[in-house]
Amino acid sequence: MPRPQKNRKICNPPKMQGFKPFGIAVCETDPIIMQYDEYESIKLVNYDNLPQNEAAEQMEVSRPTLTRIYNSALTKITQAFVEGKSIVIEGGNFEFEKDWYKCTKCYKLIEGIENHTKCSDCCRHDIDELISLKNISILK
Repeated sequence: MPRPQKNRKICNPPKMQGFKPFGIAVCETDPIIMQYDEYESIKLVNYDNLPQNEAAEQMEVSRPTLTRIYNSALTKITQAFVEGKSIVIEGGNFEFEKDWYKCTKCYKLIEGIENHTKCSDCCRHDIDELISLKNISILK
């Protein structure tokens, strides 16, 4: 019996739920599902320019595990690019470092409920208009 996977640490949720190719209707193809930890590995290594050992430390996984996650993400991005498929970011075995919320009107990400006084993008004041992103950390 394999040992259970550790939750991978994710600093920030992505600003979007995925990407779609230009010039192809989303309904024409099945989407490629990229998990949150795969997104985080690409962000840390390619966007933040961290060496893989530092990215692995930040995600609280071993360097070989990060390499497997990273290679899986690259394969999915390549497949989506070559086959003209959309990418949907969801699921995985992860947890956010902090509590994140999203405004239900403008979709702005807010770090911690105490940081939401007024959403400058949509002028909402009501905390009830925020959804917690904690619930998306389930394995899909």
